[in-house]
Amino acid sequence: MKIYQRSLEEYKKGIIGYSPIAIIGQSCLGSAAAMYILANGNSILQMIQLFIVTILCMFYNGAILSQQKPKLSFDLLIASIVVSIIVVAINNII
Repeated sequence: MKIYQRSLEEYKKGIIGYSPIAIIGQSCLGSAAAMYILANGNSILQMIQLFIVTILCMFYNGAILSQQKPKLSFDLLIASIVVSIIVVAINNII
């Protein structure tokens, strides 16, 4: 929790600079996750994974564009990154 609190405070202080960098980073990671998902076929399982990755990336981008509170956008950023990494790992193993 201590790492989370420090990271959140740093994000709040520099949200103007961190937001564009985070949008680019998580969008690229989400695109890589989508590539790995679609490389394994287009069954219903892959489409569900693709939906989850896409919607989380869109939620973060929407939170930044609609100027939500920094804690909400930071939490969405973490969720988007974690899910994308998990999906890449799962689809890379399969």
